[in-house]
Amino acid sequence: MTVEITLLGTGSPLPSPDRAGPATLVRTGGATLLVDCGRGVVMRMAAAGVLPVGLTAVLLTHLHSDHITDLNDVVTTHWVMSPDPVPLRIVGPPGTRAVVDGMLAMLGPDQRYRLDHHDDLNEGPTLDVTEVGPGDVLELGGATVAVHATDHRPVTPTVGYRVEHEGAVAALAGDTVPCPEVDALCQGADLYVQTVIREDLVRAIPSPRLQDILDYHSTVEQAAQTAARAGVHTLVLTHYVPPLTPGDEEAWRALASAHFDGEVVVGNDLTTVAAGAS
Repeated sequence: MTVEITLLGTGSPLPSPDRAGPATLVRTGGATLLVDCGRGVVMRMAAAGVLPVGLTAVLLTHLHSDHITDLNDVVTTHWVMSPDPVPLRIVGPPGTRAVVDGMLAMLGPDQRYRLDHHDDLNEGPTLDVTEVGPGDVLELGGATVAVHATDHRPVTPTVGYRVEHEGAVAALAGDTVPCPEVDALCQGADLYVQTVIREDLVRAIPSPRLQDILDYHSTVEQAAQTAARAGVHTLVLTHYVPPLTPGDEEAWRALASAHFDGEVVVGNDLTTVAAGAS
């Protein structure tokens, strides 16, 4: 069996005309999982051939705005495109339920308009929210999803997800610095997806607010070192800060390859990578 990931959005909080916000699609067995919901995620899902109604679950790594900004679009599109009431599973760290409740309050007027106008809509979105922590294990669409701690302090709690099906493994760490828990998350994984920064480029930008990110994100080199320690097959970089400019891919890949002998994917939005047991 194979596990397949699609980088729906490889951007960051910095707006880019070419990169949607952080979001990754994981498909394995009968599971279609959306990890994080950055800006433009529904458009990128449509381009990847998946609509919100086809999701098994939404998995949130943490509640930073750039990772959840378009959760409302996922929820609303799932609701209005479902011919019958179908619950949308949303999984995330503690605090997720409060965020979802606030989002639904924000969407209240829109939902009232639609309920008043459409005779076949009799209730608002049905959401199944599950708050998880390290050590929790979920069965979603035939895939086993294990929850691991990550380290994005002072943002807390934050989690990563290890998705397994018939021997195929994808590890999605989200925003984090290297730590033993992330090593465990991606141990022996076929695909390890890590958000990264270029420390050399960030330090060259005279902005204290931007340089503040250096202490709670993995650099390209650190992600590669994690991949090497954990014995993963393929390292997939995403959430580039500063934005990856066309033609600079090999420079990013070289920084990783100096520390990791496996395959390094430096992808644009909609890059798809598949791996695992055949």
